[in-house]
Amino acid sequence: MRSFVVAFAFAATSLAATAAEPTKADSAWWGHIKVLASDAYEGRLTGSPGYLRAANYVATAFKAAGLTPAGADGGYFQPVKFEVETINAARSIVSLASDQGVETLAVGPDIILSAREVQPAAVSAPLMFIGYGLHLPEVGYDDFADQDLKGKIVVVIGGGPSSLSAAMKSHASSYAFPRALQAAGAVGFIRIQNPAAMDIPWTRLMALSGQPGMRLADPALQNYHRPIFSASMNPARAELLFARSGHSFQEMLALANAHAPLPRFALGQTLTASVVSEIHGVVSPNVVGVLEGSDPALKAQYVVVSAHLDHLGVGEPIKGDRVYHGAMDNASGVASLIETARSMHAAATPPRRSIVFLAICGEEKGLLGSLAFAEHPTVPKSAIVADVNMDEFLPLFPLRHLLVLGEGESTLGALARAVAQARGLDTLPDPAPDRNIFVRSDQYSFIKTGVPSIALKFQGLPGSPEEKIEKDWNTYRYHSPQDDLTQPVDLAAADAFDAYLVDLVRRVADEDQRPRWNRDSFFRRFDLTGAASTQ
Repeated sequence: MRSFVVAFAFAATSLAATAAEPTKADSAWWGHIKVLASDAYEGRLTGSPGYLRAANYVATAFKAAGLTPAGADGGYFQPVKFEVETINAARSIVSLASDQGVETLAVGPDIILSAREVQPAAVSAPLMFIGYGLHLPEVGYDDFADQDLKGKIVVVIGGGPSSLSAAMKSHASSYAFPRALQAAGAVGFIRIQNPAAMDIPWTRLMALSGQPGMRLADPALQNYHRPIFSASMNPARAELLFARSGHSFQEMLALANAHAPLPRFALGQTLTASVVSEIHGVVSPNVVGVLEGSDPALKAQYVVVSAHLDHLGVGEPIKGDRVYHGAMDNASGVASLIETARSMHAAATPPRRSIVFLAICGEEKGLLGSLAFAEHPTVPKSAIVADVNMDEFLPLFPLRHLLVLGEGESTLGALARAVAQARGLDTLPDPAPDRNIFVRSDQYSFIKTGVPSIALKFQGLPGSPEEKIEKDWNTYRYHSPQDDLTQPVDLAAADAFDAYLVDLVRRVADEDQRPRWNRDSFFRRFDLTGAASTQ
């Protein structure tokens, strides 16, 4: 049975008894993180009491910053309904069968069953390798073409050929893949991450796999419209999938590392799975406030500044800690959201356009809260002209270089560069496009509704100590309890970033013309009305 549990109340809660107040020695930015990443907030899992406390904290901060409530029913909250699925790994069974026998896969060490989509209780289907699984017929590349996939489970490797841009590969792997898979009549898929592009080791992915998955309760906003077997294979055990194919995983991996096209072929095995899961429902809020613009005409348009508030909650302990605090991912972005709102409200002259400040739920579960807002915003949908997003921007070293994800896609890129240069900063290209990070945070939900969007991060030069710091953070702290209040953070750099953010948002809000997609942008296709297309 599926039931919806209302997991939040709209009444403000007192924070003084549950979290330490910021001290005068801290920056205001760090003060917010000290609260949101404290044990009292229990990792801010969407739908949890800890997330509700965090949402109330942000609503209180928005009010103190002078923002007008812009949620539902005159408040700061926009409720979002979710279905929650939890996989029982111990009771689920996965095996491979061929004419040479049956091989049982260990759920966890060998294969992880996804809880984001509705899993079938039972499935038995032949395996088919289709390379990267990219569906881009409009540019002459389609791994689904001429393949009989009806009733089959497809196997894909992360990445893509060098002939495709990072934007194309990211779009195809996230947006086009589920549509192509369903149209082909496949019954499931298995992804194998390229070890060279993995953010965190498999052992930690195993620990995280026990967490519940989520999807929006609105069927129109779900990726799949029927149960679909979905799983990830441990790269260290992926040869098991290729053992009867006449090919090897190492052969495919060598081609993928060379960014070459991959062959497609039957794997000569049938996968059989029995999946045991439980499903229920929760409701959890986005937090929305507005700073009204000053221009009589332009104030009817909205620039969104966004950051996700949720993290991973309480889970498997690492180094004795079970709370996944999410200090940099992404209490840091929410803290910048609050401080940007406070600074812009305090300015002598309000911005010309109105600014929506949006703290988002469900990002860690698949960009769900931002999708709910982008498709059903609490301001007129057609009036949203831009999104500037912050997610895990990592002020771990002095701010000299910025990564502006989406820099080459719209006129927002030129504005971001100009504001950076005025502050003695520069912008760098994405150093690892196969990680697909441009479509892995909330700006992508706005892009899919045609809104020009960018995301901002600190970036080190290739081979620099700063680059190593960022890589080490991903290896040892990303999605672990060690993303906590003890980690070294450059507070001066964070303040410099916030000052840059204020200048950038102000520049976007004050421009005569709304942001527009560049003519050669791959993402311009989402601008169905043409309102944001370059003239």
